[in-house]
Amino acid sequence: MAVILLPDAQADLLSLQEYMLDKWGEVAWLKAEDEIFEKLEKVDSGIFNGTPVQELASVGILDYQHVYTSHHKLLYRRIGNDIYVYLFAGHRQDYPTILAKRLLSR
Repeated sequence: MAVILLPDAQADLLSLQEYMLDKWGEVAWLKAEDEIFEKLEKVDSGIFNGTPVQELASVGILDYQHVYTSHHKLLYRRIGNDIYVYLFAGHRQDYPTILAKRLLSR
């Protein structure tokens, strides 16, 4: 079992890191980063499951899930035993718009 951050998700994470370091400092970022990867570890191990993305579930697509941390929302999909992370977004960001842009860019 593996957690795979897709390139767009990696870029999201770096952008969030830059933002948090600038606004709140290293301690806050390190705490948020730990929380993100702890949540992904729980999803990967099956301890925690996300919820279907409402915007996709409404059209019958149920295999994309999202989970929340105290500062972020993560979009992932389980394929076989692996978790593919598609998107990281801050709670203050317009998630439906980011989701639509990400899905339409493919």
